[in-house]
Parts: sequence; C-alpha cells; structure tokens
Amino acid sequence: MVDINKTDKGGEETIDKPQQHYHLIIEKIKEQLLNKKMILIALIPIIVLGGMIVFLFNPAGQLLLQNSGNSLPEITIERIEFQDAKIVAFLRNTGSKDIAIAQADINDRIQPAAIEPGKTLSRLAIAKVIIPFSWNPGEPYEIGITTSDGIRFHKSIEAAVLTPTPNLEQVSFFAIIGTLVGVVPVMIGLLWFPFIKRLSTNKYIFFLSLTAGLLLFLGIDALVEASKIAAQDVAGVFNGQMLIAMVTIVAFLALLYISEKLVERAATTTSSVKSLKLLESSSSLASAADSRFEEEERKQHELQHRKRLSSSLFTIAFMIAIGIGLHNLGEGLAIGAAVLLGNVAFGTFLIVGFTLHNTTEGLAIVAPIAKSNSKVRLRRLMMMGVIAGAPAIAGMWIGGFLYSPIATIIFLSVGAGAIFQVIYCIMSWILNNSNDKNDIVNDDSNIKNRKGRKNVWLNPPLIAGFIVGMIIMYITSLMVSS
Repeated sequence: MVDINKTDKGGEETIDKPQQHYHLIIEKIKEQLLNKKMILIALIPIIVLGGMIVFLFNPAGQLLLQNSGNSLPEITIERIEFQDAKIVAFLRNTGSKDIAIAQADINDRIQPAAIEPGKTLSRLAIAKVIIPFSWNPGEPYEIGITTSDGIRFHKSIEAAVLTPTPNLEQVSFFAIIGTLVGVVPVMIGLLWFPFIKRLSTNKYIFFLSLTAGLLLFLGIDALVEASKIAAQDVAGVFNGQMLIAMVTIVAFLALLYISEKLVERAATTTSSVKSLKLLESSSSLASAADSRFEEEERKQHELQHRKRLSSSLFTIAFMIAIGIGLHNLGEGLAIGAAVLLGNVAFGTFLIVGFTLHNTTEGLAIVAPIAKSNSKVRLRRLMMMGVIAGAPAIAGMWIGGFLYSPIATIIFLSVGAGAIFQVIYCIMSWILNNSNDKNDIVNDDSNIKNRKGRKNVWLNPPLIAGFIVGMIIMYITSLMVSS
C-alpha cells in the first residue's frame, strides 16, 4: 500500500514537471512582452519630440518661425589680445541665427581686419578678428564689431598690455608667482601642526571650527568670483549663474560620496586586520579564562575604533587639501587671466597679501589630523601641501595662455563644491565627537539625544572659532584686493 502511494506520488511528480516547465516558459514570454511594451511606451514621447524637432528644421517649420518675427543677432567678444602691431578679438555668435561680420573698428574708427575662419558664423561658432594696429601700452581701447545688419558690439579695455606668450621666460614667471602665492603659504601654514597637537579638547574644537570658517569664506569667495566672471565675460546663452549652481552641487555630492567611500574602505581594512589579530589571539588563549578573552576582545575593539577614527581624520585632511587645491586652481586661472587682460600688476604688497591670505589654508589641512593617534609622517604632510598649493601654478599657466571664461567658472565652482563638502565633514566630525574627554569617542557616547546635538552647535569654542576664521580671511583678503 505504501509502495503504491509512493509510485503514485512519483507519477504525479513526473506529470507535474512538464507542466511546471510549460508554465515557466509562459511566464517568461509574458515577462518579455511586458518589458517590450514598457520600452515602447517609454519611446513614444521621444518619437513625438523627435518628429516635432524635424518639423521645425524643415522648410515648412522655418517658414512658420520666420513669419512669427525676426530675432536680433548677438555677438559676445570673449577675449581681446594685444600682440605686436596688431589687436586680436575672439568672438562668438551667441544669437539664435547665423550672422555675417561686416567690419571692425577701434575707438569708433573703422580698421581693416582679417577674419578667421570666415565672415559668416553659425550659432555658437567662434571667430578670430585680426586687426593690424599700432597700439600704445597703458592706453584704453574700445574694439567694435559690426554685423551685416548694421548692429555694433563692443568691448572696452582700460589699459592695453602685451599678451603673454608661452615662452620659457613667461612660463618661469608664472611658475614663480604661483609658487609664492600658492605652494609657499600652504607649506608655512603646515608649521602650525605641533602647536595644534598640544591643545586641549576645547581649544582643538576652536581650531577645527576656525578651519571651517576659513573654508566657508574661501567657498563663498569662489562663488562670488565665478559669478562676477559669468556676468562680465560669459554670454547669456550659456546661463552662467545656473552653471555655477549646478557644478557646485554636483561637485559637493560627488566628493561627499568619494570621501565616504574612502572612510569605509579604511575602516574595512582596519577591521579585517584587527579581526585576524583577534582570531590569532583567541586561538592562543583558548585555554585561558573567559574573562581574559573578553578583556582582550574589548581592547581590540577599542583599538579598532581608534584606528577607524584616525583614518576618518586623515580622509578629512586629504579632502581639505583637494578642495583647497581646486580652489587655488580656479584662483590661479583668475590671476593668470587678469595678467593676460592687463588687470593685475604684481608687486611686493600684492604677493605679501596673497601669502598671508593663503597661509591659513595650511592651518586648515593640519587641524583635523593634529589629534590623530596614528603617526603623521612629514612626507604625507608635504604631499598634502603640494596637492593644495601646486594647482595655483597650473591655473596661472592655463589662465595666462589659454584663458576661457567658462572653464574658469567651472573650476571655481568645483572648488567651491569641494570646500563645502569638507566643511560638512568637519562639522559632522565635531558633532559626533564633541563630548569626548579623551579626544576619542567610545561607541556608547555616540548615542546622543536631540537636545544634546542641539547643544553642540551652541558650544562657545565652536561658534567663536567659526566667526574668527571668517574674520581672518576677510582681513587678509583686503590686502589681496589692494
């Protein structure tokens, strides 16, 4: 009786297997059809949009647009260079239709000019207008461009200066200036490390918040500078203000993700090493008492937490160096462009002002790692100093020889986003570790109520450091502005 039931069950199983296989095939076909249907539904708006665009570019669509009215031409003169016995204007068609350049003038006097690659410019195309002219250094000039429609566009230069050319002498000059205003001040600021390392907890929090204040000023300054360049030199068609906001937010989020991954990677590496050591320790102490093993486990866990915290501090310092480096790259672009356009003449007072202003950047790098339990190597400090300061040299080369307003505001915005991300990391670290008396926070102390977290923001050293940091940057920026 039992054998018959088993065979019956076995028979049922042999009958059920083909049915199950058939049902699986049917379900798979239905799923594929559903996916194809979803793709088709998603493509319908794109197909309709493409058809509308094709219609607008067809003769019928163009005729419809022409009957609706004519748009005025628009030209943006992006850059003017003063070369030997000639003036070169770089311009872009930022209007909605093709234009033709009719003539060029200097100070309202028509001059013969050569136009490369040609007189007709399509939308967003670039042209170079070469005007043979014997100009005098230091004098103001207004360069005008007139289209075939009779509309004149102009750009004024307050003082004509010979445009730098990429020769060994000019490259060396920019490298020296970039070193003096970028690398040297940051390296000087790193000398604060021994002083900060000996500070008490409250004083250390003061200098960390001072670092945040310094960086906040740099971030706002980068946005202000980018906004100024966008208003003066970037055509409205590129929507420079929105470009600044978009790049800043994207840079902030991207670098925040990268920094979190770096911290997680360092913590995972430390956890793996310590777990291996703990396993070896537990095997060697198998015959020991359970209390001894628990004590060893507690010590290993505490040491693991300290290592993880130190890696977090080094990651913050490294991200500060990157953020300052991106800011100095944008600053170098602006300085090089100012030299190119004749707006800056380097003098002793200006270099001293930049040195004082940028020395605080080195302080911002060493402040987070001053209380780290890991040994801070001089080579690592020097590397972070170079990362923060050397981009000023590259920025001056690019800005002095290949100035682009759009590239400048992009780099300044990336620097601002990087700096805001670093400020977020610093303030998060202070928030999570401010109540520790031993400069290292235990796991139990990480459980704080909302009231405790609010009180952290009212900590006098934190508020005072933040305010003092911004005041220091403002005062030193006055010397640079002078």
